[in-house]
Amino acid sequence: MGQGVLSTGFTRVDGVLYCEGVSLELIASEVGTPVYVYSAETIRDRYRRLDRILSPVPHRIHYTLKANSSRGVLAVLKDLGAGVDVVSGGELQRALLAGFAPSDIIFGGVGKTRRELAAALDAGILLINAESEAEIRLIDALAGEREIRAPVSIRVNPEITLDAPHDYIKTGGKGHKFGVPFDDAVHVAEVAAGLNHVDLVGLDMHLGSQLSRIDPYREGTERLASIFAELTKRGIDSLRYLDIGGGLGVRYDTEQPPDLQRFAAAILPTVTATGLQLIMEPGRFIVGNAGALVGRVLYRKHSGGKDYVIVDTGMTELLRPSHYGAFHRISAMRDRGDARQVDVVGPVCESGDFLALDRELDDVQPGDYIVVADTGAYGYVMASNYNSRLRPAEVMVDGDRFAVITARESLADLTRLEVDAPEWHVAAATIDGGGR
Repeated sequence: MGQGVLSTGFTRVDGVLYCEGVSLELIASEVGTPVYVYSAETIRDRYRRLDRILSPVPHRIHYTLKANSSRGVLAVLKDLGAGVDVVSGGELQRALLAGFAPSDIIFGGVGKTRRELAAALDAGILLINAESEAEIRLIDALAGEREIRAPVSIRVNPEITLDAPHDYIKTGGKGHKFGVPFDDAVHVAEVAAGLNHVDLVGLDMHLGSQLSRIDPYREGTERLASIFAELTKRGIDSLRYLDIGGGLGVRYDTEQPPDLQRFAAAILPTVTATGLQLIMEPGRFIVGNAGALVGRVLYRKHSGGKDYVIVDTGMTELLRPSHYGAFHRISAMRDRGDARQVDVVGPVCESGDFLALDRELDDVQPGDYIVVADTGAYGYVMASNYNSRLRPAEVMVDGDRFAVITARESLADLTRLEVDAPEWHVAAATIDGGGR
């Protein structure tokens, strides 16, 4: 692992790891650690590959912000012509600030609040992916207050059994909280089509994340198409979009990512038969392999028969190993040779604070840099201030240049929202002895 290609966009030159044309060692020395580094060209490559494979049908690619919502990442995708998919009012605000037109924004998510739905309607976004009849009725009421018609797509739970690396990233199985149950979808669609302030414009699904098999996409797309056919029979002709979500897997270790040619062959004939415009919402596929997390070795320690490499980055910067048991390749910044089996652990006061357990790693010493691969998705966006740690900086590399796109937090940022002198309020009524 110490030799050759770390992942797309990351290579070793004269024993030192580079992102495109820039040494990661240079970035670490100038920006400090921990630091996330992204390859702009890798992001472009992944987007263009997916765009090409979908080209036989009318389609829209809406990158999902929950994978990585950094404005610098969004700027690269906006220049490519991408739309976006958001799942909160905060992500909606990020998308608008990044310059995406409202017509390029889809709003999904299982628990949208009244305020978030109102913001989406006021912005005039492309559509809202609704996940229940109750949500659709709330959208109708909010749209009625504004004397507009709200464009709505129904997220259907296709109830497909599938394999994913962790139960937490499966979203399209029977009993999951997401979407309208498959057997209820036609009824809910008829309700939506009959409301005065809702335009039913699409059907949507999302199977899960980090999927490598093609069959679930084919089966799910066919299920959406069957709902569309039934609605057409019942005289509902307003649908324009068929949204099959995201979830395409990437390689972290030995996984085989989906074959895009087979993927297209499996879904495009069904989409073509519907005559609807295809929407995809990739996240991890676009940015997962485009990022690396750089840290510095603080200490070496031997304890309980194990060797520990203690670094300045851990679960507060990259939660995936601790939360999902996820595997990320880790390399020494510079080739050192003499690999050892070690636990790579962080500084957080938790036994679960680790990046890798029982891993072969070059014999790095205090002061050396390490590089954690394939951290472009669900890395910085899941970072926290636990232990009052500062969230790291983010850097974008484009060819032979680099720029900080998110500054490292400061100590002042940690307490910025805390109130120095709270204004106390006295309740209008009190409870005396357990009674009123």
